[in-house]
This record gives sequence, structure tokens and C-alpha cells, in this order.
Amino acid sequence: MNRTRPTGQGRPPGAPSHNRSIAPSVVSMPEVRPARTDADLDAARRLFRAYVDGLDFALDFQDFEAEMEALPGPYAPPDGAILLADVHGEPVGVVAVRPLGEEDVCEMKRLYVMPAHRGRGIGRALASAIIEKARTLGYDAMRLDTVASMTAARRLYRSLAFEERDAYYHNPLPNAVYMERAL
Repeated sequence: MNRTRPTGQGRPPGAPSHNRSIAPSVVSMPEVRPARTDADLDAARRLFRAYVDGLDFALDFQDFEAEMEALPGPYAPPDGAILLADVHGEPVGVVAVRPLGEEDVCEMKRLYVMPAHRGRGIGRALASAIIEKARTLGYDAMRLDTVASMTAARRLYRSLAFEERDAYYHNPLPNAVYMERAL
């Protein structure tokens, strides 16, 4: 049996022997932008709801549904903001900032990236952008809360100079973690 291939067929010299594409994959960095239109707010709502749907606990204590109905609510300018991360023109991530009630202190809320887009730096891009937005709004400190099981989120926050602190509001979740950073 002749196992040789006719000329012009088969692998070129030096080509890999496996059946994998050798073209480099292209990863697009997101465009991080403010949510300004009704369509943007609808996209933010969808992403916020996807965030909540992925949690293993309820956010009833935060009156989440009322917050969604009132959007932009506490995230409205001039004291707050909602940022979206777009990849190829589609919103794939969201984060918000709102005043906390203490002078010059704000809170980062609802950082979320769709699972198919995680691990590409989109969460970091959103978090960095909302920190910068908070600075431009005149805040001196930013707080957030998360849960102990969100290890990737906590690692991201620590890498952005957030440090654990005492509770700044009542959260009934036993594994709540509170963090803060200077701006």
C-alpha cells in the first residue's frame, strides 16, 4: 500500500502535524463607555439581571427590582454613572457608581462581565474606568461589597488597591466582604 501523497497535497514542510488552526486568535479589547440612551439603560438592565441570575443568593435586601425599574436612579449624573463595555458593538459588561451618603464617598456596584467574555481583561477595564469616573466626579474614596466566594472579583479588587474594611451597611449575607480604596 502506497502511503505517499501526490505532489501538492499534504502538509507543507515545517507545518504542524496536528489538525489545529495556526492563525492567531484575535481578542478585541472592549470599548468602555457611559450608558446614555434608553437602549443603553436597557442593556445595563439585561446585564444587571444576568449578574443577579448568576448569584447563588437573592438580593431582595437591596430592593433590586425597584432599582431596575428606576434606572438610572442613584447612578444618574451628576453624582453617579453606569458604564458599559462593548465588544464588536455589543454590550458584554457593566459597572456602576453611586453616592454613598457620606460626603466624598461613593460605591462601586454590580460589576459584571458575561461568562463568554471573562478572562480577557474586561472586568479590569470596567473597574478601572469606574474608578477614574469616580475621581472626576470628585469622590475621595470608593467602597464596595462582595462575597467571600467571589475569589476572582476579590483578587481583581485587591489588585486595584481595594482593602478589606469593616461593614459600612447591613448586609444579611454571612460571607459579605466590604472593601474600600482611596481615590
